Amino acid sequence: MPETSKNLQLLYTIVCEDVRIEMTRNLSLMGILHVIQVPKLPVMLLKLAVVNHWRGHGRYLTESRILAPDRSRSIAASHPSPIDVPERGGADNVTVFTNLTFNEAGVYVVQTLVDSSLFAEHVLPVVEVQQAAPVPDASDAIN
Repeated sequence: MPETSKNLQLLYTIVCEDVRIEMTRNLSLMGILHVIQVPKLPVMLLKLAVVNHWRGHGRYLTESRILAPDRSRSIAASHPSPIDVPERGGADNVTVFTNLTFNEAGVYVVQTLVDSSLFAEHVLPVVEVQQAAPVPDASDAIN
């Protein structure tokens, strides 16, 4: 269910590896993330983007931040940035974090703030996945 305010509605939040703005002003999203799976922690991501799509009308200040699994520490926070949502229109807000370190496995929380108040939360699990040892190929066997 999308979050709403009097004149503002957050239709979706997408976390991805990168965002490109095309000449047509459309967004191209690369590497959409529902979970971050890594072979070893801690891990540093060179780039992580949070895309919010808004509907409604008015001018607002938005911020994004990412909380550690214990929810007591912020591992990244953006500065407030203005968005203008035209009546009967929509607006996208893209926040790009660089050199972001995830120290532990768990469920991180991507928060969206509007005018300095919490507006919505999106979960982002980080999982350490053990890689299986390679299976020997039969052609590698020596007789």
